[in-house]
Order: sequence, then structure tokens, then C-alpha cells
Amino acid sequence: MKFLVLGATGTIGSAVAATLAHQGHDVLGLSRRTDSDRKLKAQGLSFFRGDLRDPCPWAHLLSEMDAVIQTACTFTDDMAAVDAGVVEALMAAGRSRAVPLRVLYTGGCWLYGVTGDRVAADGDAFAPLSAFAWMLDHSASLLAAPGLSTAIIHPAMVYGEAGGVFARMVDDARAGRPIEYWGSIETRWPLVHRADLAEAYALLLADPGLTGHFNASAEEGAALAEIVAHIAISHGATRFRRRPLADVLAEHGAWAEGPTLDQQMASGRLRALGWSPRHTSFRSAIG
Repeated sequence: MKFLVLGATGTIGSAVAATLAHQGHDVLGLSRRTDSDRKLKAQGLSFFRGDLRDPCPWAHLLSEMDAVIQTACTFTDDMAAVDAGVVEALMAAGRSRAVPLRVLYTGGCWLYGVTGDRVAADGDAFAPLSAFAWMLDHSASLLAAPGLSTAIIHPAMVYGEAGGVFARMVDDARAGRPIEYWGSIETRWPLVHRADLAEAYALLLADPGLTGHFNASAEEGAALAEIVAHIAISHGATRFRRRPLADVLAEHGAWAEGPTLDQQMASGRLRALGWSPRHTSFRSAIG
């Protein structure tokens, strides 16, 4: 089958593209820079030069695809408008197809807001960060669009061999800097390894009848205190630095509230389909 991956060089998209290619599918990545071209070539993947901000030059590819996997987000002030252009291109492609276009759209755990001691399940009400509320509007549009068969995946905080969500703290420890964490040390993070997450995408691609919202977390809520302590022990670090929310918002923008949310999230729908993550502890990725 032929798949287009948007965000194919990112933490999630690169794992998804590699998994699908390993399964024998024809995978095409959208690439807007020379360094991205090189990364995709190194994975043995094909690429098409194009920009997420301007779908017109690559929208014609949608008619050739069996599925499109949207894992890209710019994390810029105009990220909602950028994504809206992608969503409109997908809906336009659906209107002209005889066979529905399979779409996997990436949301995220931050759309549930603070859950505290409650574990967010598939189908629970959303309480999104204002910076990402647009994702729910775009999800609803894709789910309702004629000519599309859409599943929305909500990944937990994603980690992998290169660190992922832990990368900044690991870099601090390796460089001898204080390990910086944002907000409260009592925060909990739902977690998923990028390889397991890629398997979830592949599982949903295999059955176009699977639509709606799907949570993807291997650990429902790992304590930030335990994560920081494990990084410190692994690298011999002894110093820590807490950044208040106001500071990180001023430096990084509204999206930076996400890592400060105290969250837990379960993945009942995916697990009922047979999804069984191999990485069940974040400790396996930190060394």
C-alpha cells in the first residue's frame, strides 16, 4: 500500500515511516529541507519536496495514496493555521475519491488537560490547553468529512533511543548542568516509546473501519520525580533546577504548559485490538 507521512523526520513520524516500510509498504515522506532529504534517504525512504505550510504543490499526491499519516506540528504561533491548511487539503481529496482515503491524525494527551488521580480513558471529555484546542476542531472536521476514514491517535509523552521527551533533561545531566524540570516535581506523565506508538499507527492502518479517538500510552502516569531521579542516578548528576510555569511560558510560548500538566491516561481501545507495548518502563531508554 502507498502511504504519505507528514512529519516523517520527527520523533513520531520517523518511527511510523520506518515501521510501515519494514512491513513492505510504499512510504513517502514530505520533506522541505536538504537535511530532511538526507534523513529520509538514510532510512531508505522516498521523499517529496514540499512544505506543510503550502499544501498546493503536494496535494495532488493524495489521490495516489491509500492513507495519509499526519504527525507534524510546527509548534509556532501559527500552528493552528498551518494544520488547518493540511486538514482542508485532506478533506478536498476525500471529496473526489471513489474509495475513502484513510487518515491517521495525531492529537495528544495534552488535550485531556489536568487529570490528577483520574486516568483519562478513550471517550472521556477533553479539556485541552488553549494552545491546542484547534486540534479538536480539526479532528471533528476530519471525522465528519465525506470520502475520509479517520482515526485520531492521542499519544502519551513520547520517548525513544534519542531521548524524546527526556532529551533536554538527559542533555543537562550529560553536560554537568543542573537537570531542569518544569512546574511541580509531583507531576505525572503518561508515557509511550516511539516504537510501540508506531505499532499502534500500523495497527489502525490495517483496518480502515477503525475510526474515532484512540489513546496510546504504555505507562499510565510515571512520576516526574522518579524520572528526574533515574536520569540523575544514570549520569551521576546531583544538581536540579525547577522552572516555574511563568518562566517557561515566557521563553517557549503557550505550548510549554503541556509538560507541567499532572496527567494519567489509559489505552483501552488499542489494547482491546491487541496492541501490547514492549517498552513498559521509561528506564529502558535512559542510560
